[in-house]
Amino acid sequence: MSNWNRSSVLLRRTVGYSAAAALLCTGVSVLFLVFVGGKDADAARDRVTGAWDRAVPLIRQGYLPAELPAGRDIAIQVLDTRHQVVSATPQLAGRPPMATFHATSASVHAERVLCPPAGLKGCMTVFSYKVYQPDGPWILYVAVPTVPWYGSTEALSFAIGMSLLATAMTAAGTFYVTRRDMSAVDVIRTELAEITATHLHRRVPVAHNHQEEIKLLAGTVNDTLDRLEGAYKQLRQFTSDASHDLRSPLTAMRAQLEEALMHPHDIDWPRTATAVLAGVDRLQAIVTDLLTLAKLDARAPLDLRPTDLGRLVNSELDRRTYRVEIVRDLQRNVIVDCDRLRITRLLVNLLDNAARHAASQITVSVRADGPTATLEVLDDGAGIAPEDRERVFDRFTRLEASRHRDAGGTGLGLAIAREIAEAHQGTLTIQDSERGARFVLRLPVRKAPQIAGRSEHHAGHSDFLGLPVPR
Repeated sequence: MSNWNRSSVLLRRTVGYSAAAALLCTGVSVLFLVFVGGKDADAARDRVTGAWDRAVPLIRQGYLPAELPAGRDIAIQVLDTRHQVVSATPQLAGRPPMATFHATSASVHAERVLCPPAGLKGCMTVFSYKVYQPDGPWILYVAVPTVPWYGSTEALSFAIGMSLLATAMTAAGTFYVTRRDMSAVDVIRTELAEITATHLHRRVPVAHNHQEEIKLLAGTVNDTLDRLEGAYKQLRQFTSDASHDLRSPLTAMRAQLEEALMHPHDIDWPRTATAVLAGVDRLQAIVTDLLTLAKLDARAPLDLRPTDLGRLVNSELDRRTYRVEIVRDLQRNVIVDCDRLRITRLLVNLLDNAARHAASQITVSVRADGPTATLEVLDDGAGIAPEDRERVFDRFTRLEASRHRDAGGTGLGLAIAREIAEAHQGTLTIQDSERGARFVLRLPVRKAPQIAGRSEHHAGHSDFLGLPVPR
């Protein structure tokens, strides 16, 4: 089927381009032949005019010889008032008049195509002129070969030959280029068909002697394979990390339970239950974070609503308690369109991370920077080295300091926070600070006229600011 399709494409493309070339050549040839025919017709008329210019003075001066000089492809006869031939070119010497028609009384010129004129061969255009003499009008006949619309047989043969040559060259060139390009596409298709999950390192060849489109196709395919290989490696690493983080608490819980069953009378069951429950909580936290990441990766739709970011943050801080002091610098009327549950999850993740590293204080600020709303969470801990500021957003990444401070962390909190920021067309980065780690969230600000319009026409004004609506 593949070979048949390839042959079909070759045939259709070759025939199509050849037909187009044939039509184009036919049009150009017709124009060429019409031009040549016109030029030859003008040349014939010029010869007739020249014969008139030479013969008429001789007639009027009375010096007309019996035999006129022979011209190229031209025959001349002069008839007197009695319609007797008094002078002619050699091919008509001693012959009767070549024609019998005359110009009308209102004209001195007439012409007809005769096939053939008397005494001549072939079709010729005969021109009849009246030459007025004292004894009456004389007749001057001038005959030249009839010029067809295409000019001459040589011109017609040249046009046909060039058209056939151009069409044949187009057909051969189209067949060659199409077969070459189809071969390149077949190579790409064959290579793609052989690439599996265990051979993602393979790439399709990029041939530099093909059309630019084929090279772009091969380059795009290789770029896609690069991204696919990177995503597969990330997925494999993610699966490995998730399995490890899930296996660790399960192993600990199993060991505790096995030990308790081996010595049921010597075990402090409430203490064991508490330890196992802590492992269950850790497993639940990991699974919850994995589900959240799965929803973010699936680009689940956001429940966007106009929200006062400062009030939303302030409300969340009022509901939570931390072991360190929370300093608030929250600007009001910084309105953004956001999914409040997810932005709250982002804030909680940043606060939990800051609380694990802060020495005594966390500073949370909200402000408007032109078209951008900025939320900052700054702790007074040891900070994060510049080379680790991007790595901490990778999934299951936990720096050594984090492992020592909180062995129960999942390593997914900051990854989730960044995914939420990007889902809102924003950014989450770590910026320089004098002390500690400074996380900066930037989101697009909602325009003020839209804010005013909504706040004036809705009774649930507190809902617009990100607070619960009283019922």
